[in-house]
Amino acid sequence: MSRIRLGRHSQGDTDAGDPLDSMVNMFDVGLVLAVAFLVAGLSVASAASPADSAAPSEEQTEITIPDDTSEVSGEGTSVGEVYQLDDGTLVIVTPEGEGE
Repeated sequence: MSRIRLGRHSQGDTDAGDPLDSMVNMFDVGLVLAVAFLVAGLSVASAASPADSAAPSEEQTEITIPDDTSEVSGEGTSVGEVYQLDDGTLVIVTPEGEGE
């Protein structure tokens, strides 16, 4: 009685498959990497949106004008027209004639 093998390969066929199968697998890996880079690029682009900028908006800015408009004295560091006093208070100095 002869043995019947199921499948497409015969007994003498030792070939494991088409040699281009490995190229198909490499193409699949390339597609996966391309999609991964696309997703990573989009997430970086959305993270750097202008809505998250460090500059305060008008809603976040509070302007306080003290009732006492007498001369303020103290030592501080000049940062343009804004002075930071030793106690940490910020004082804005405007030229005469500007402001309220």
